[in-house]
Amino acid sequence: MNKKEALEIRKLFNPNDCRVDKICACYVDGQKNKLLQTNDSFMTVPEEEVYKYTDIFKKTLSGRIGKNMLNLEFPLAEEAPGGHQHDLLALRDSGLDNQEMIDAFFDKIISTYLYPDHYLILLINGAYDVPGQSSDKDEMFDASEYVYNYLMCCICPVTLNKPGLCYQETTNTFVHKIQDWMVQMPETGFLFPAFNDRNTDIHSLLYYSKNAEDLHPEITKDLLGCPDPVSAGEQKQTFDTIIEETFSNHCDFEVAKTVHEQINALLEGKKDDPEPTPLDKNEIKKFLADCGADSDQLEHFEKTYTVENGEDSKLLASNIAANRRFEVKSDDVKISVAASRTDLIETRVIDGIEYILIPVTNNVEVNGIRIRTSNPASVGAAPVAEDEEIAPFDDSSLPELEGVDDTVFDL
Repeated sequence: MNKKEALEIRKLFNPNDCRVDKICACYVDGQKNKLLQTNDSFMTVPEEEVYKYTDIFKKTLSGRIGKNMLNLEFPLAEEAPGGHQHDLLALRDSGLDNQEMIDAFFDKIISTYLYPDHYLILLINGAYDVPGQSSDKDEMFDASEYVYNYLMCCICPVTLNKPGLCYQETTNTFVHKIQDWMVQMPETGFLFPAFNDRNTDIHSLLYYSKNAEDLHPEITKDLLGCPDPVSAGEQKQTFDTIIEETFSNHCDFEVAKTVHEQINALLEGKKDDPEPTPLDKNEIKKFLADCGADSDQLEHFEKTYTVENGEDSKLLASNIAANRRFEVKSDDVKISVAASRTDLIETRVIDGIEYILIPVTNNVEVNGIRIRTSNPASVGAAPVAEDEEIAPFDDSSLPELEGVDDTVFDL
């Protein structure tokens, strides 16, 4: 699914016109005991609670495709009787009217999910009359082509709120507020089947994880039967290793800067595309050539890529880019600038030592203190007449600070 398709399904959870038929819930404590289990028509849910539930459903379709929301495909074996996809499809087709199947699904989550505290499992199903689209992509609500039937599962932590004093309007007094168990936004969840190309795709699902670096492999692999997804952070680390190994001793500041600029240029050109931009082995090789890799370096890349990452592995451009900040770090120094202003940083060798240099410009602050600089044109200096002579700055009265330079950072 792409971001437009995810948004289209997300709109189904409008509290004023929610396309949910049934809702099943199972409340579990830290010892994996079922404390409560329900199975109700969503039409019977009180109006004030509908808003809370729809917030949870919408959250399970939030984040970024490829980071928090992952498209997972089932291996063919999982579609045979007894497979995970086969069981999910049967559960969806039951319309959540088969309590035995619901119990088995909840039991499997409880035995699989690694969570030490209370949590709530929500399982819903619904139907969506998918509107047709005109040639200019406008929806035609009176021309529905088919019905998309779905399941959604949300797993939400339940935590104790803090006790304290609260104002009670009926008595116009402050009273003691007891601790209550409060349902939080989902930690993980999934939508099945996927809504690919605005159509039902029973061979895949859309998986959600609040923490993009903790994808709960016990859910993706053991509960759903899908191969372990690679997190956004792991993809970034893999790509960084590729750059370091490909350029080897020639991986200097200019190489890293060029890689940063090339990735962000690629993403800028794709910013209006609803689909994420995957890079396979050949596309990464071309990217490295564009960043200055020579034939020997590209040959080394060819030899190591498949061994380290697999022949068919792909990396999403949005996951390997640092599109918000350009950051330089050493043991003692950290420099961070806007991603689009890499031109502010340069390297220079002074007395045989390589330095990172940043020009001092307007509005410089040190620990919140706006400082003056030795350049009168920098920080709002008064204009100078053409014939006015400016005396050189006399710093003889200032104390010497050993090893300090306003504009040069030794890395």
